[in-house]
Amino acid sequence: MNHRGVEFTVAKTAIPGIWQWQFRIGEETKTGKTETKIDLLAIRRVQLRIDRELKAIGQRTGPEPESGGMVAGENA
Repeated sequence: MNHRGVEFTVAKTAIPGIWQWQFRIGEETKTGKTETKIDLLAIRRVQLRIDRELKAIGQRTGPEPESGGMVAGENA
């Protein structure tokens, strides 16, 4: 499956109600398990985890500087 350009997998385990998931962003692979009887809820939880990871990466790298705009404190 794909969410925001990130490929991920969600699979049942031998234990009922436990799902194993995996995704990779860049060189880092994240894996884990979630507990639910509903397959769509397991998928949604992984999508939310991907969103959190992408947001964290964006905060670490910081926003891209805009070109052509005024800098705070400049007079027009």
